[in-house]
Amino acid sequence: MGAGDELFESLRLELRRGSLILAVLARLRVERYGYSLRVALAEDGVEMEESTLYPLLRRLEGQGLLTSEWREEEKRRKRFYRLSAAGETMLARLMEEWRGISASLDRILNEGGGGR
Repeated sequence: MGAGDELFESLRLELRRGSLILAVLARLRVERYGYSLRVALAEDGVEMEESTLYPLLRRLEGQGLLTSEWREEEKRRKRFYRLSAAGETMLARLMEEWRGISASLDRILNEGGGGR
C-alpha cells in the first residue's frame, strides 16, 4: 500500500466515524444485542468491527442515548440495547442535520467544478 493509499484510508475512516454513530442510533430504534446489530448494519453496507462497536455502544449509553439490559437468550446471556427517550430525540435532531449536510454536499459534489 502506497502513501496515497494510506492517506485515503485515514481520510475514509475519518469520514465514516460520524456516520457510524447515526447508523447505530437509527438501527437501535429496534432492540438488538451487539452481534445482531453488527449483522443488521453489515446488511445495510455498514461494516463495523467489534472493537469499534462495543466501545461506541458503551459511550452512547453513558451519554444517556441508549438503555441496555442483560437477558438470557438461547442459553446465553446477551446485552440488549435500545434507544432511550433522549436517544430518540437526539436521533431526530441528527437526522435533520445529516439531511442538510448531505443535500449541501450533493450540490457541491455535483457542480462538476463549475463553482470555483
